[in-house]
Amino acid sequence: MSIIRIHLIFLLLSTPLSAQKIDNTVSYRNIESESYFRFNYDNDYFTATDENYTQGYNFELILKVLEKNPINYLFYKPNSTNSRYGLSLEHIGFTPNDYVSEDIQFGDRPFASAIMLKSFVVSTNSKKRSRLSQSLSLGIIGPGAFGKEMQVGIHKATGNKIPGGWDNQIKNDLIVNYRLDYEKQLFAPNTIFEINTKAVVQLGTLFTNTSVSLNARFGVFNSVLGDAKRNTGFQIYIYSEPVLNLVGYDATLQGGLLNTKSPYTISSNNIERLTRQFNYGLIIKTRNLYFEYTRSEITREFKTGSLAKWGGIRIGFTF
Repeated sequence: MSIIRIHLIFLLLSTPLSAQKIDNTVSYRNIESESYFRFNYDNDYFTATDENYTQGYNFELILKVLEKNPINYLFYKPNSTNSRYGLSLEHIGFTPNDYVSEDIQFGDRPFASAIMLKSFVVSTNSKKRSRLSQSLSLGIIGPGAFGKEMQVGIHKATGNKIPGGWDNQIKNDLIVNYRLDYEKQLFAPNTIFEINTKAVVQLGTLFTNTSVSLNARFGVFNSVLGDAKRNTGFQIYIYSEPVLNLVGYDATLQGGLLNTKSPYTISSNNIERLTRQFNYGLIIKTRNLYFEYTRSEITREFKTGSLAKWGGIRIGFTF
């Protein structure tokens, strides 16, 4: 395949298409180890904005001993796969454009934050060039997720404007969310370029949606879903991922399913049911270290909203 054709494919994939904000199970973020730790941090500061998805972090741990986690018995166990088992702690936060005012920002996104503990398993079948990922998240959305304390503390430390509207945030409610990802390699003509497709289903009290995506990467990398054509210690590549998302329920906009006493939410008929997101970035890996810089943008998630952008970094190491 010529370099010109490769660039044309990337241009086709780069139409702004939405997904879960933090996704560590997609194949281009694979770490070739059964024991590793990775930290993810997102912030719209990377794109010089401060609204919508304003911040998120994730602590991810993969260990062989986590196979004994009793929650794993709830997951489907495919045959002839290499499975990895993990836990992660995840926090996400959202604010309207005018986050300083103490008044409710009608027509804009409500303040919201959520924290959850996630159990997950990632099963890869190289012969079928596919990967199945499953996760169960348990947590809380609302003041109990300490989104106010975190954002106010960061803004005080950095000398920025102090948020004033967190008293109007989505109220406390329970998070129970199941997620299923299926990824399949579509095209890998050589060892420097590949295209995969992915489908995701989420069901629960935080997010209920489904999405489809394509992801392409170009550079020096070890193939995860295909044949082991290369096994290199140093990897460097870029990736591109457009995603189309069909939204059923979003508690960060509509409030919790059990607690309906939030002072302000976005009504169901004002939710954008079809959203598009585009992710792209650079990943550098050695045998023991992982580094990623990522950027994302998403179309409006409710009718009076606007396009949102953010960036992030991921740092990991094996042991």
